[in-house]
Amino acid sequence: MIDPVTAIAGATAAYNGLKKAIAVGKDLHDMGSTLNQWAGAMSDLDFAHRQAENPPMFKKVFGASQVEQNALEVWGHKQKAKEMREELKSHISLFYGPSAWKEIVHIEAQMRKERKEAIYKAQERKQLILEWVVGIALATVMSIVVGFIIYLIGVSQGAW
Repeated sequence: MIDPVTAIAGATAAYNGLKKAIAVGKDLHDMGSTLNQWAGAMSDLDFAHRQAENPPMFKKVFGASQVEQNALEVWGHKQKAKEMREELKSHISLFYGPSAWKEIVHIEAQMRKERKEAIYKAQERKQLILEWVVGIALATVMSIVVGFIIYLIGVSQGAW
């Protein structure tokens, strides 16, 4: 799972870098790597938020309080990201015009799509494999226990 703390830390660092660059009047195209870092961190935060809303089955069963805590933590980070986005939008629109913000939104959408295809699908696949392995192991153990109980009942009744 993508760590929401790491995602918000990356977004905050990129956001601060963008604010400084805007303040000194840097050209928007010179801030490309910082914009990509910010867009990637925002995408990671969105993914962490989706995962917190729909946690894996074993986390629901064995860590209910941790799931709720994680969901609240991600929600708080999401609110901070929302504030950063609004402030960044106003700064960029003020200094570079509304078309520059549309360009950034386009970059962010492209980054989200690329990360979804590359990173997030791999993580979801890994999560699905883990859930199946745990489920099969649990079913196997339960079958062995039930079989052993049936055997003990048969032995006690003299059937075997």
